[in-house]
Amino acid sequence: AAERQTGYSRDELITMNIEKDISVQDSEELSYNEWDKKLTNNEVVTSIEKKRKKDGSEYWTEVVVTPIEYKGKKAGLSINHDITERKLLEAQLRQSQKMEAVGQLAGGVAHDFNNLLTVINGYCDLLAMRDLPPEIANPVAQIHNAGKRAARLTSQLLAFSRKQIIQPKLLNLNSLISDYMKMLGRLLGENIEIDTKLQSDLELIKADPGQIEQIIMNIAINASDAMPFGGRLTIETANTVFNRQDIKNLPGARAGRFVMLSISDTGVGMDKATQNHIFEPFFTTKGRDKGTGLGLATVYGIIKQNNGFIYVESALQKGSSFRVYLPCVKTRQSESPENERNNNKLMGTETILLVEDEEEVREVAKSTLAQYGYAVICASNGTEAVRIYKKNRSAIDLLLTDVVMPQMNGPQLAREIKKSDPQIKVLYFSGYTDSHISRHGVLNEDAEFIQKPFSHIELAKKLRKVLDGK
Repeated sequence: AAERQTGYSRDELITMNIEKDISVQDSEELSYNEWDKKLTNNEVVTSIEKKRKKDGSEYWTEVVVTPIEYKGKKAGLSINHDITERKLLEAQLRQSQKMEAVGQLAGGVAHDFNNLLTVINGYCDLLAMRDLPPEIANPVAQIHNAGKRAARLTSQLLAFSRKQIIQPKLLNLNSLISDYMKMLGRLLGENIEIDTKLQSDLELIKADPGQIEQIIMNIAINASDAMPFGGRLTIETANTVFNRQDIKNLPGARAGRFVMLSISDTGVGMDKATQNHIFEPFFTTKGRDKGTGLGLATVYGIIKQNNGFIYVESALQKGSSFRVYLPCVKTRQSESPENERNNNKLMGTETILLVEDEEEVREVAKSTLAQYGYAVICASNGTEAVRIYKKNRSAIDLLLTDVVMPQMNGPQLAREIKKSDPQIKVLYFSGYTDSHISRHGVLNEDAEFIQKPFSHIELAKKLRKVLDGK
């Protein structure tokens, strides 16, 4: 049993010293002087030890030493139990608890931060719709860009902790990558050169932008770690078609039209054994406290959630290449994200009852709606909204309400109003995370919802969708 556990032969073991030759210095075990004292006092000694096998790999043992008499002398009978798997599970549990703590923190910060960004980005949107002189327009544009980057950072933090609300939309992957490049450059550092090879006529996909950014970020960070002295990261996109013959040697692939996202590096690469485990939760080749082991597992989960698949090519000292395939979406050109702005079809003349307890958010939303032609009646809470609705019942076409509010939340308000008008249109919005929204029942029913911070285009499009019954 000792030979199997250590990898040494019996002849080797009987010539070795456990403390010097097998035990690892940062182990948790008692010193041998402490052992001697306890055994002399006829005490059973229990210890957790890290040891090193003949091949250099390390493992954990739980050692129980019982005092006995051997050849007329006091000695200890030692039972060694390999608990490496248990220690691994304990480490995974601690990592899960840390991730849960990050998630709780992210969720708590997100609501207030999203409200602030709604105000900042909302007023920037309103200013951008005016004909401003360059000396004012340029600073406003910079503020707006910073606000949008802050919104993406919040989304990424929530995505990392799996607290974000998933909102798939039509995406041009090239546009997303182009917008993300500046942030990615700061993230990776100056010693890594980033190249892009983006197919010009790339088809659209339907996915959550935050999730796609998370895929790029996690793969890119791993690539950066594989290039400690610098190197090149190459991001490519292409339209790809797989037929039944093509997928025979591609496990998990499906026939059809896909958009390929390839991220390659010139780093140290991986052997086949490592490649077999890289998408497993908590698997990491990084040092202690340097990696969560969740990055690529999260990437894999996102890709599967979006009906895609991923393949890896790598060899030691030859770099790595991750190829992600996401299904294309057939869509009319008018639905393309590039053609959303300045669309007169987003204008409206209906009357909207706007309910929001944060005054700053309420005011910017009111101004935005007015820019699109809507008549707006405001309320600061649910009780006030019910009172206003009863006075203006025939005029109100849509209820636009925050989800989480004091006294009466958004779903309760909607139910109260629907007692008088079952057909009233309702659009919810919130800066809270999915767990808070689910708790109020919004995500569990066929409800329309928009996540803060939203742009004026997103709000206008969502309103027309709900009002027109599309």
